[in-house]
Amino acid sequence: MAYISNIIFFIAIAVGFGLFAKSLREIYRNIKLGKKIDRNDRPSERWATMAKIALGQTKMVKRPIAGILHIIVYVGFIIINFELLEILIDGLFGTHRFLAGIFGQNIYALFTATLEILAVLVIVAVVLFFIRRNFYGIKRFQMKELFGWPKDDANWILVIEFALMIAFLTMNTSDLVLQQKGALAVHGSFPFSSNVLAPFFQNFSVNTLEIFERSAWWFHILGILFFMNYLYYSKHLHIILAFPNTWYSKLKPKGELDNLDSVTKEIKLMMDPNADPYAAPPEADPNAIPEKFGANDIFDLNQVQLLNAYSCTECGRCTSVCPANITGKKLSPRKIMMDTRDRIEEVGKNINKNGKFIDDGKKLINDHILPEEIWACTTCNACVEACPILIDPLSIIVEMRRFLVMEQSSAPSELNLMMTNVENNAAPWQFNQADRLNWAKE
Repeated sequence: MAYISNIIFFIAIAVGFGLFAKSLREIYRNIKLGKKIDRNDRPSERWATMAKIALGQTKMVKRPIAGILHIIVYVGFIIINFELLEILIDGLFGTHRFLAGIFGQNIYALFTATLEILAVLVIVAVVLFFIRRNFYGIKRFQMKELFGWPKDDANWILVIEFALMIAFLTMNTSDLVLQQKGALAVHGSFPFSSNVLAPFFQNFSVNTLEIFERSAWWFHILGILFFMNYLYYSKHLHIILAFPNTWYSKLKPKGELDNLDSVTKEIKLMMDPNADPYAAPPEADPNAIPEKFGANDIFDLNQVQLLNAYSCTECGRCTSVCPANITGKKLSPRKIMMDTRDRIEEVGKNINKNGKFIDDGKKLINDHILPEEIWACTTCNACVEACPILIDPLSIIVEMRRFLVMEQSSAPSELNLMMTNVENNAAPWQFNQADRLNWAKE
C-alpha cells in the first residue's frame, strides 16, 4: 500500500511540474515575440537592483501596512519551500520528517517552530488582505479594470493561501498528537499546534489522527501543485517574474527616453552637407521591410516591455499616483499593462491553435488600448516611480504615441499645432522668429 502511495505521489509531482514547465515555456515564447533589446550591461548594478527590489521588497514598504503584510506572506512563501522539499522526499521515499535526520533534533525543532509561526502570520496577513481588498474601500481596488476576473483572481489567491496554511497546521497538529501517543517518532517543535490546536485533537483515536494527518498532507502538497499551475492564469505570476523583471529594468534616468535609431540616422543624414539623401546605405538590404515607427501591436514592443506586462501585480500603485487618472481621465497605467498582457495571451492562443501567428485583424491600439488613454499621459513618470517591481508603463505609452504620430499622422490638434510651429518657427509658439523679441521693445 505504501508503494502505491509513493507511485501516486510521483505521478502527481510529475504531472504538476510538467504542466508548470509547459506554462513557463509558453510565457518565454510569448515574451520572445517582442523585439530584442540589450539589457545585460552593468551586471553588478542589476544584481544589486534585483536583490534590493525583488528580494528585499524595499519599494513595497513605502506603503507600510501593505508592505509589512506582503513581506510576511513573501517570507512565509520562501521559508515554506524548505518544508516542500521535505514533503517531496517523504512522499517519494516513504520517510517521516526526513530533514530531522539531516538537521539534528535541535535545529529541526527551531526549523519547524519557525514554519509554524510563519504559517500563523501568513493566515493573519491573508485575512487582513482579504478584508482590506473587499471591505475597506481602497479606491485603487475598486476601479473598473479590476471588475470580474482580476478581482476574483486576487480573492482566490488569498483563499488558496489560507487553505494551504490551515492544512499545514492540521498536518502538524495531527502529527504532534500521534507523536505524543507513541504512533510516530518524536521530531520537531510546534508551538502553535501544541498550545492552541492539540487539545482539540487529543480525544481522537490513532486511526482517526492518521487519516487527518494524511488528508492534510495530501491536501497541502496537491494544493501547492495546483497553486503553482494556477500562477500562469494569475497576477501572482510576479512571484517568479519579479526577479528577471527587476534585473532587466531600465538603469538610465527615468526621464530619459530612448531615441529611435532610424530617426537618429535620418537626422544625421540631414545634418551632413556631403550626404546624398537618395543614396541607400551600403549595408542596406534591398528586400528588407521598411522599419515601423513606434508600436501598434505587441510585436513592435521589446521583450522587456512584454516581460513587464506579464510581471504586473495589478496592485494599482501606478494608477493611484497618475495625475491624469486622478483628474478623471481614462488613462490607468495598470490597465495599460493588463491590456498589453491580454493581447500577448490573445496572440499566444492564436499560435497554439494555428502553429504560428495568423493575422486576426486585431491590434493593441484601438482593440485593447484607446488613443484617448494614450494621449492623456503627461509623461511625468509617477507610475514608473511607484511600481514596486520597476515596471515601466510609460515606455509602452510612448511607443504607441510614436506610432500614431509617425505612422498615422494622428495626434491631438494641440500637438499638431505645436509641431507645425516648431517646423515653421523653430519654437512651439505662433510667432515668426523675427518677431520673437517684440515684447521687449515695450
